Amino acid sequence: MGKPLKILLVSPEIQPFAKTGGLADMCASLAKSLHSLGHDVRLFMPKYKQADEKKFSLQSLPVKLSIPVGEKNIAGEIFSGKLEDGAPVYFLGNDFYFNRNSLYGDEDEVFTDNAERFIFFCRAVLEFCKSLAFQPDVVHCNEWQCGLIPVYLKTLYSHDAFYKSARTVFSIHNLGYQGNFKAETLDIARLPEEVFTPEKAEYYGEFSFLKAALVYSDSLTTVSPSYSKEILTKEYGFGMEGVLKKRENDLHGILNGVDYLEWSPEKDPLIAKTYEPSDLDGKEACRSALLKRFSSTSGNKQPVLCMVSRLSYQKGVDLVIEALPSLLKTGLKFVVLGIGEHRYENELQKLSVRYPGNCLCLFKFDERLAHEIIAGSDMILIPSRYEPCGLTQIYGMKYGTIPIGRAVGGLKDSIEEFDLKTGQGTGFKFDAFDLDAFLAAIKRALSAFKNQKSWNRLTLNGMQRDFSWNQSALAYVRLYENLLNK
Repeated sequence: MGKPLKILLVSPEIQPFAKTGGLADMCASLAKSLHSLGHDVRLFMPKYKQADEKKFSLQSLPVKLSIPVGEKNIAGEIFSGKLEDGAPVYFLGNDFYFNRNSLYGDEDEVFTDNAERFIFFCRAVLEFCKSLAFQPDVVHCNEWQCGLIPVYLKTLYSHDAFYKSARTVFSIHNLGYQGNFKAETLDIARLPEEVFTPEKAEYYGEFSFLKAALVYSDSLTTVSPSYSKEILTKEYGFGMEGVLKKRENDLHGILNGVDYLEWSPEKDPLIAKTYEPSDLDGKEACRSALLKRFSSTSGNKQPVLCMVSRLSYQKGVDLVIEALPSLLKTGLKFVVLGIGEHRYENELQKLSVRYPGNCLCLFKFDERLAHEIIAGSDMILIPSRYEPCGLTQIYGMKYGTIPIGRAVGGLKDSIEEFDLKTGQGTGFKFDAFDLDAFLAAIKRALSAFKNQKSWNRLTLNGMQRDFSWNQSALAYVRLYENLLNK
């Protein structure tokens, strides 16, 4: 490996400061791994209400920014904190834009000023680095909220000597989220008119933060090898398959890892009892603790299925709702943890009333409960319409909780179909997004569950797989180095 790199990792959310999904986990874990490899990695995100100064011991820095947004100059404060490994994290403060109860919108509605909020954020990132005299080799941007950073570097900052050697990497975590806004957003961003063309940031008459990033970034990544191929097709490209096809040689699929310091049953402080592959007594204790939430006894031998997820169209919640009546009639247990679309919450709540004691709905985001449920369940359902990477299937394997997922994206890459005859495999997959295919995969899992020897083998297979960030972080470093050597 070459000399240590200076890496700026920019994200709209980072665990533990603010989180809506796997993006926050990925950014924190990647930063820790890069830091452990000896690289100078700094992180930058908005200072949301959730990033509480006292809770996270944030310090106000003597830096005052004035960022042009439309016809105004908006003031920004900077706060500093650290990840648990010591990697520095910087926060852009502005109460009007970021001191809100949620990150991107309330209920099912996004904030109407999201374009302004993240124009302010993107430009502030670049101004702050200059004030800190932190001259990055690589600026690694994540999701559409950071999409204008590569654009600014190639336009307004193209002659700025401070950034003359910097290269940009843009990571696509979910192509379904694009940041498409009215055409006049270009003026609010103070970008030249040449940016707003069909070959660049114009997308069906709108200004697209995502498309801009796909065009202007030096390199593109996404969070699994299969997803990097899927998004080149009309089925999964969300209208961006054309521009992605043009950038195919610059597009790389790197499977997300997980942070086993946070997600490992051997040392997890959030579960009823720790356990490891050589001694699964703790798994049974976690199962018993979860069954108490159903008012059931630990002697219940019916399998416990769970879903820990955003309750969204992408995640295939409607397929779960369709499958549950026939499953719950058999006496098995199902628990869901997550928040999302009200239509799904309402239908799941109806099932919990219809099958009391067998269907448990917890409509919230709770990190402790996520650990408890995954540790205490026998199987975890991930029937996604599309899944860039997914993490819960990997968490499930580590905790001896067998994933049943659709063979798309990262699910396809990380789950190996279990073979009863050979004892090889880590879970169960299905191809078509329909009820019969989903139920067939569940049926295969239930069949294996009845055979204690097979189930033990399957459980151990998953627990012994290594999805740590070690290899993934090295893949990112190779990508960075190749960019800098071009």
